Amino acid sequence: MGLTTWGEPLSGIEQPTAIEIADGVRKGELSAREVVDDYLGRIDAGNGALNAFVHVDAAGARDQADRVDARVAAGEDPGPFAGVPFGVKDLEHCAGMPTSHGSTVYADRGPVAADSIHVARLRAAGGIPVGKTAAPEFGTLSFTRTLAFGVTTSPWGEGRTPGGSSGGSAAAVAAGLVPVSTASDGGGSTRIPASFAGLVGMKPSHGRIPIEGPSGSQTAVAGLLTTTVAEAARHLDVTAGPDARDRLSLPSTDLNYCNLIETLETAGLRARWSPDLGFGVTDPEVESLCRSAAEELADAAGLAVDEGVVDLGDPVRLWFQAGAADLWLSLEPGMWPQLADEFTPFVRRGLEMTEGLAMPRYADTLRLREDLQDHMAALFDEVDVVLCPTTAVAAFADKGPPPSVIAGQELGMGMATPYTMPANLCWNPAVSVPAGLTGDGLPVGLQIVTQRHRDEVPLRLARILEQVRPWPRHAPGAGASS
Repeated sequence: MGLTTWGEPLSGIEQPTAIEIADGVRKGELSAREVVDDYLGRIDAGNGALNAFVHVDAAGARDQADRVDARVAAGEDPGPFAGVPFGVKDLEHCAGMPTSHGSTVYADRGPVAADSIHVARLRAAGGIPVGKTAAPEFGTLSFTRTLAFGVTTSPWGEGRTPGGSSGGSAAAVAAGLVPVSTASDGGGSTRIPASFAGLVGMKPSHGRIPIEGPSGSQTAVAGLLTTTVAEAARHLDVTAGPDARDRLSLPSTDLNYCNLIETLETAGLRARWSPDLGFGVTDPEVESLCRSAAEELADAAGLAVDEGVVDLGDPVRLWFQAGAADLWLSLEPGMWPQLADEFTPFVRRGLEMTEGLAMPRYADTLRLREDLQDHMAALFDEVDVVLCPTTAVAAFADKGPPPSVIAGQELGMGMATPYTMPANLCWNPAVSVPAGLTGDGLPVGLQIVTQRHRDEVPLRLARILEQVRPWPRHAPGAGASS
């Protein structure tokens, strides 16, 4: 089978988007309780094959749905996500549910008392959390496999991964088990699953959506996996804005992302295509699909594409070094080395390798990161947009590991999914949107990266591509409820 873009819709049953659900509930045309019951039926019917959810709170979801319906009946507006069921990545707190961080050392903890800032804002907007979605231990892998919960599989291909670390969220949304699900992105953990599962995944500018908790690398941001660009825009409208608990959170703006994805002028924006960002090796089939999507987007958006190159040095090694402290911040005192045997081999090896990391070496890492940030800033003095593959390969085996040989070349760790890391290190906004299907029928994502704090630009460009090159919103066969 040769390269394909999108043909006829692959899903047998089209489901409403989160926006259609919310608008219907707000108008009294849909019952939040009936919507939640329907999606709980989908989870019950489909989760066994995917292992997308590791915890479901049906009673809590139904109770909140009843509260939303009561507000509508009283003439109140529950908010822009009224009645929308959503999954919560199991690295993020959701009141009344446990947070295991994908780890056996946290798996027996009880429900947490409070929402994360991100979940609280979605809940305040009328959204209804229905359960926790699978993630690799402490979000460390580009596929989703844990000792605590096992392997998560993509609905796009038997035995294929939905990516990581937001793999459970991606599998759930792509299979239609929920309309949307939260994600986080410290090195590509929203965009990699979006690419592998045919979804829209945005990494906003660092600080756009506040997060709580310590971070050594300051690379992670909150996000959402969706099937449409409009859902991603509404999510940003609802969740963006400062919070005193996050000293890096950005001030509020008067931007309306839902409007800007339809109205922002893009003609004349300077763009540059790169198949590998100057440091990677991309599977030829993936590169061809992404190049075709980039060319179609450039034509439709009126982009001024130059012939320059992008060369970002070696951000993969830098990303691993910069994030060393984050793994330690995931642990509580007394867990290491006492519980060493309870961690996955990758996490255990990471702890062993970084346990004696000296401050001079860490200082060198910070200097190298500053160099990369300067390089990225200079790049965006020359262009407004960088277009590249989101990942170097399509989805690999769900049990892992990622391929070490790409296009016949033996490569190092992280090189199957390296192109997302620079935006985290340099705090740029980036969006992954579906670019097409491989000959094996697997989705491939195009990544759109822009200047810091210009989150509206990649969203607008993603919307233009969605209009001229529409994609199936769900994997083949998704959509049936019990």
